[in-house]
Amino acid sequence: MQRAVSVVARLGFRLQAFPPALCRPLSCAQEVLRRTPLYDFHLAHGGKMVAFAGWSLPVQYRDSHTDSHLHTRQHCSLFDVSHMLQISVPVAGAVHLATAILKNPEVKLAGLAARDSLRLEAGLCLYGNDIDEHTTPVEGSLSWTLGKRRRAAMDFPGAKVIVPQLKGRVQRRRVGLMCEGAPMRAHSPILNMEGTKIGTVTSGCPSPSLKKNVAMGYVPCEYSRPGTMLLVEVRRKQQMAVVSKMPFVPTNYYTLK
Repeated sequence: MQRAVSVVARLGFRLQAFPPALCRPLSCAQEVLRRTPLYDFHLAHGGKMVAFAGWSLPVQYRDSHTDSHLHTRQHCSLFDVSHMLQISVPVAGAVHLATAILKNPEVKLAGLAARDSLRLEAGLCLYGNDIDEHTTPVEGSLSWTLGKRRRAAMDFPGAKVIVPQLKGRVQRRRVGLMCEGAPMRAHSPILNMEGTKIGTVTSGCPSPSLKKNVAMGYVPCEYSRPGTMLLVEVRRKQQMAVVSKMPFVPTNYYTLK
């Protein structure tokens, strides 16, 4: 992302959804899915529609997932989040807005597949996979979300548990993992070098930018230091993995001055 905002990667932490692997191709036998105002717009641009959290959304367009991912990194992409009610544009003007944005030659449409791989390269959490109501910010390596004033005032939900964690230790932490070989996927067991299971992968995919496999998961604190060698079980076979700093790909978000 050099000259424009990647809407896909930037929203990855906030979107509550499921990975593309859990999306289902549409069929007449399935329940009726809700459609965003851009449904016909997606079809007209070659969008491959899938069932996603009760909505019909494009997983990709005519370009491959990898091409879409890399274009977003190098230029800019547009992703439909209107099913989340996050953009204050009248329904009647949604297609007009999207069409106007696409007139910029740098902008292309991006689907769910590119959004997932981009947010993972950026080390961003997917709610329901990498964090949930049972995860504290300290465990999730998200302590940066707690400002100094709130830490001092302890005026937020869970403060009595979270603030002591900030000053001490937690039993587990979210870490980045990188490996070669088969891609690591959610629910893959994480093992120490002796072969004992110590954690579980929460998200994983091949990184189009790095040409390596990246993942996130939870391990005990003593295994969370970058550079620690671990094993990951993929398809009942163990392969080497290394704890890596996140984001895997340096971020370069555009911010208004």
